[in-house]
Amino acid sequence: MLKQIEQWIDATNIKHKNQRISCEKFSREFGGFYPIEFLKNAFYVVVDKIPKPDFPALREMGLGDFVDMDAAGITYKNTYYMLPHVAENLRVHFHELVHVAQWHELGADAFMLRYITEIQHVGYNDAQLEKMAYDLDEHFVNNGDKIDVPKHVAQTL
Repeated sequence: MLKQIEQWIDATNIKHKNQRISCEKFSREFGGFYPIEFLKNAFYVVVDKIPKPDFPALREMGLGDFVDMDAAGITYKNTYYMLPHVAENLRVHFHELVHVAQWHELGADAFMLRYITEIQHVGYNDAQLEKMAYDLDEHFVNNGDKIDVPKHVAQTL
């Protein structure tokens, strides 16, 4: 199942490759939180509909609510997808970049397995990977002290 999901993710990222925008454009806003090299290797795509793998097996695993959830953004490896109404929202970008750091630190298989397991056991709102992203984006919007987010993610996971 993980291999099928990863193949779908890779195909989705390839399909949108020419629409990707480098997160390097946020180097001023996110300075002190995300190193420039990290931002240079992270991308986002504004889409009218968030792409999600809708395999019957995912629903059988109890992930139907997640597949059907109205999300404003979603991250696949080093690329995240977001709806037009949040494209200018720095908090959403910050949040999704936390997920980029998580994908990078864990690798595709470990990230997907952990994310799926957390949602199955505690639901989206209590999943630790999501809680980490929400805690960090809240820290950012409340003008918290600068912390190296990718390093923090690596130390926390």
